[in-house]
Amino acid sequence: MSHSRITRRQLMKDAAFTTAGLAAMTLTAGLTPALADEVDTSKILNYNPNMEYRRQGKTDLMISAVCLGGHSRSNQEERNEIVGRAIDAGINYIDACWENEVKRDAKALQNRRDKMYLALSHGAKEMRNEDFRTSKKLLESLDELLLSSGQEYTDLWRITCFEPGGRHTFNAAYEMVDALEKAKKQGKARFIGFSTHDRRWIKFMIEYFPQIDCVCFPFTTMSRRAQTDSVFDALKKYDVGAFGIKPFAAGSLFTQEREENLKRARLALRYILASNTVVPIPGLNSIEELDNAVSAVIERRNFDLKEQACLNEVNHHVLASLPTNYQWLKQWQNV
Repeated sequence: MSHSRITRRQLMKDAAFTTAGLAAMTLTAGLTPALADEVDTSKILNYNPNMEYRRQGKTDLMISAVCLGGHSRSNQEERNEIVGRAIDAGINYIDACWENEVKRDAKALQNRRDKMYLALSHGAKEMRNEDFRTSKKLLESLDELLLSSGQEYTDLWRITCFEPGGRHTFNAAYEMVDALEKAKKQGKARFIGFSTHDRRWIKFMIEYFPQIDCVCFPFTTMSRRAQTDSVFDALKKYDVGAFGIKPFAAGSLFTQEREENLKRARLALRYILASNTVVPIPGLNSIEELDNAVSAVIERRNFDLKEQACLNEVNHHVLASLPTNYQWLKQWQNV
């Protein structure tokens, strides 16, 4: 049965649908072209031998090493072109966390929904809004979003949390997970998770709620795996997938020079991929930026002394450029 023919009814029959033959791979395993003969690439959605793929925890989904984030200044026509180019490059995952992004990306995927996984969140009507902190209201929010975007289901419902996530009461967290679990059982979400800016809360949530499949959290050029008590130890232990938001530090990475910005974007993606931690989901505004991101996947991962100096310079620039409402990114230097 092709992915394009999957219906909610079929999902309800097999809510734990997995990509066969890939369960033995580790959390940070990637599939490079040289390793293509070691797995059944026919099980990888929209496989392209020039793209790298990484397993996302117990979902067993093999996700392209660079994905499309929802935050983008592109209009519908531009987004259609970007999505088409991404599909050609072997990218197979889009993350959209606000209603306008979901509707735009769903429309861009029209007639090619079988080429990409679509993850979504109704950010304005989820945990950040105190009126949507019950299972009932969250499920109503999901139904509204699926209807408005013309979708029967989402590949990943990743609820956007109140920040820092640790400010949620335990009851609110329980209600959130109850909604996620019900959506999965009802066939409205193939996999479930949440997005948070609170590193310590991630560990608590995945330890207490084994239902969680994936987590989205910040990871920038300033970030590195903590030597002790790393969140990645817990993610690996519980086999939870990890997507990296804010790879360009909310735009603070960039200057006024176009070519320099493209170079810095590739540098950031190379750094994140080399760290074997998360799959980055950058916001990309044009075909040029998309092609630049794809180029970063095939570039070498090791950094020479000149590039390391450049990376240090970039990080100093980011720290000096973070706007007031993104100062919290400094807390994500040791993850």
